[in-house]
Amino acid sequence: MQATGGPAALELITRGKIDVEGRLVDASNATLYCAINHNGVSAHCVYKPINGERALWDFPDGTLAGREVAAYLVSDASGLGLVPPTVLRPGPFGPGMVQLWIDTKEGDDLVDVLPPDEVPDGWRMVLRAHDRFGDPAVLTHADHPSVKLLAALDIVINNADRKGGHVLHGTDGNVYGVDHGICLHTENKLRTVLWGFLGEPLPEEAIVGLARVRSALDDSLGEQLSEHLTRHEVRALRHRTDALLQNPVYPEPNPDGRPIPWPAF
Repeated sequence: MQATGGPAALELITRGKIDVEGRLVDASNATLYCAINHNGVSAHCVYKPINGERALWDFPDGTLAGREVAAYLVSDASGLGLVPPTVLRPGPFGPGMVQLWIDTKEGDDLVDVLPPDEVPDGWRMVLRAHDRFGDPAVLTHADHPSVKLLAALDIVINNADRKGGHVLHGTDGNVYGVDHGICLHTENKLRTVLWGFLGEPLPEEAIVGLARVRSALDDSLGEQLSEHLTRHEVRALRHRTDALLQNPVYPEPNPDGRPIPWPAF
């Protein structure tokens, strides 16, 4: 099964039996690759047990798993389908985040570091630098409609860690963002590799999706998020969404912050 965001996917990851098959060793917290099965339906998923989280001094409230679920809830409310179905549930090593696995096509990356003369036509430049041999290199990303939508979602969820490896081009043709454990802080912590749209107006689809989020925040979404975030964090999400809807333009980086996560992948 591929991620669709529909009831069948949620039913599977909520009620399915999880069998751990391996660990993603590059992750900073315990991240397990698992098979999941329910009523004859099977897929793969990512399971991040809360017991495997490393505490972060600047994200002292709640859990990273809860923030991953909160990011999914915001995406789901937007109707844009940018985050794979994600739930908080019991697992083999205790409660944790379970997210449907996204199959990607090898070599179909949407973010890359390339020599300047190898950047594909139409791609957006984020940063010029030099590689470890001193040769010029460019951090760049695709000018893809769904990447634009993901960049807009990152603004409102205040994503502090949008690395290149967290932007997936699924074999179903859709674009997904993953790994949202450090987002939705009250302070401006936006760090992303998707700065290529800076200063441009948001696409209409993003504006419509954010308007859905804002409406839902005053209804069921606000209640759902309160299970994972503090009251102040939910309020800050409302304020960021209001601000972006009032001025629907991709913002500039915070001059006092670190605009790009490190490492970038």
